[in-house]
Amino acid sequence: MMLVCVTGGTGYVGAHSVAAILRAGHQVRLLARDESAVDRAMTPLGIPPGDLDVAVGDVLDEASVARVVRGADVVLHAASVYSFDPRHRRELCRTNENGTELVLAQARASGVRRTVYVSSVAALFPSPHAPLHADSPVGRARESYLASKAAADRVARRHQAEGAPVAITYPPALLGPHDPKLGDGTRRLRDTLRGLMPLWPLGGFPLGDVRDTAALHASLVTGDGAARYFGPGHYLTTRRYLHTLREVTGRTLPAGYLPARVMLPVGALAGLVQRVWPWHIPAEYGAIYTCASATRVDETADTNGLVSRPTAETFADTVRWLHRAGHLTDRAAGRLATRSTVVG
Repeated sequence: MMLVCVTGGTGYVGAHSVAAILRAGHQVRLLARDESAVDRAMTPLGIPPGDLDVAVGDVLDEASVARVVRGADVVLHAASVYSFDPRHRRELCRTNENGTELVLAQARASGVRRTVYVSSVAALFPSPHAPLHADSPVGRARESYLASKAAADRVARRHQAEGAPVAITYPPALLGPHDPKLGDGTRRLRDTLRGLMPLWPLGGFPLGDVRDTAALHASLVTGDGAARYFGPGHYLTTRRYLHTLREVTGRTLPAGYLPARVMLPVGALAGLVQRVWPWHIPAEYGAIYTCASATRVDETADTNGLVSRPTAETFADTVRWLHRAGHLTDRAAGRLATRSTVVG
């Protein structure tokens, strides 16, 4: 049994990863800025509050990080800001890059047996070569979120090059039930079913299930050494994304398509408006840019032996959860407007 220190455990990937690590029989110590957020994230996943050791602190505070990693066998660094909203640009740079540098350095100084850093496949966009694999270079994106994850990935790779036992995971875009903060990907699916996404960029992106990525992180707790792994997933074109959503919900979801690069100016204009407009605008430059620059992951890329579940299952479980949580009306959820059980 390992003691695993987790940052970002109240977020989407972090919460599911904590649940998977606990189910694997390990102990978890959680670094959280807000202790009340722990219950909100963990209760829907069946994790009683007493099963976790919670330390209140911030990944940007050196004393907090040093305290929480001390004595841990493994550190899972999942704390990250995931947003294409231009209002979060400063927070993206500080948390994603500076937080990663601080956590990885403190884990290394404490003699942690292994640190698992949760990057993103988006950190490798755009790539001069396809498909993506473990040795693909870090991307040079002209978009704030992708650029922040690329900068953090360079930090992790530098630690690897210096001999630190750092493993890096590259999850795809993720869906699935129980998103405690309703992140960009979950919100985009919700907005599609609400009829707020009538126009889509051509292209696509790798997509997976948050529960599969959580299982990957749990499996890496007992490993050692530096390595790079891809989260299980599939490459979906935007046409296929909507086709699958239509199939599982029975909705028609009419939509038009334009080349992604043609839509980039629209996304840039929406980003300028978003800086002063208080409500979320679904047309996001970052999402359009991702569709324009994303590429497939090599089918032989290392996922530590894990296989992605069918995309239709992921979509169905996400929609059922959104409906039960009150984020979708019966009409919006279509045939999935039921009280069926979602597998956690």
